[in-house]
Parts: sequence; structure tokens; C-alpha cells
Amino acid sequence: MYFDSFSDFLNMGGYAAYVWSSFGITFASMLILYWKSVADGKALLKDIQQKIDREARRQAAKKMENTL
Repeated sequence: MYFDSFSDFLNMGGYAAYVWSSFGITFASMLILYWKSVADGKALLKDIQQKIDREARRQAAKKMENTL
């Protein structure tokens, strides 16, 4: 599609409200998905680290129990 001016481009042939709102909704959805994914990844790494620490404490307690 060819536009004669920048204002014609922004107007999108009279469909500007639909076109630009769809771009805005898509962009906002992508940002929310990104932030959610990063937060879930951090939570997963924290959970894994807690499990590793718990297992190390359990092994240390088991080792200590065997020395008594």
C-alpha cells in the first residue's frame, strides 16, 4: 500500500483506530509475555537452588550421623 504523506500513513485509510490498537495490543501482550517468562525463569532457578541446598544439608547430616 502506498501513502502520499505521513499523515495518510498514520490515518491508514480511515482504519487507524483498528490498525494502531491492534499493534498496541500485540506489543503489550509481547511485553507481558516476556516479563512473565523472565519471572518464571528466575523462580525456577531459585527453586532448583533451594533443592540443591536442601540435598547438600541432608547429605551433610547423613555424613555427620555416620561419624557418631
